[in-house]
Amino acid sequence: MLKAGDRAPDFSNPDADMNIVELSQFRGKTLVLYFYVRDDTPGCTAEAIEFSELENDFARLGASVLGVSRDDCIKHGEFRDKHGISVRLLADKEQTTCAAYGVLQDKEVDGVMRKSMARSTFVIDKQGVIRHALYGVSSRGHAAEVLQLVALMSKGELN
Repeated sequence: MLKAGDRAPDFSNPDADMNIVELSQFRGKTLVLYFYVRDDTPGCTAEAIEFSELENDFARLGASVLGVSRDDCIKHGEFRDKHGISVRLLADKEQTTCAAYGVLQDKEVDGVMRKSMARSTFVIDKQGVIRHALYGVSSRGHAAEVLQLVALMSKGELN
């Protein structure tokens, strides 16, 4: 598992419009990278909507928000359009970014071990260093909690 002070792993993933998004594009900005289980589930929908509703507040603090799941670009586009989600959603079908950030966990489902996604969020500073690594978070109210962390970081009150 990653922790505060670790260098954020590089990533290169397509968004819902099939544009490639890379960590290097956010150097000089704070990045909130949140991992969620699946498009169009109740908790993931609530989380994406909350991040979208607060997107302008994050932007005022110089932060960008990206959501990542194992869904493909087409599913992300449908999810975004159906719910009016404005944050960019990245597809990680190969699960390389999920693995690099340590958000996949073995879980037994019907007697079979499977990789499942642990809802997690990383706040990455302007130099590409993880300032907050939050694993196993709740979907509801989480965006506001992360906004508060970013606000404190921007004031220099929180490392």
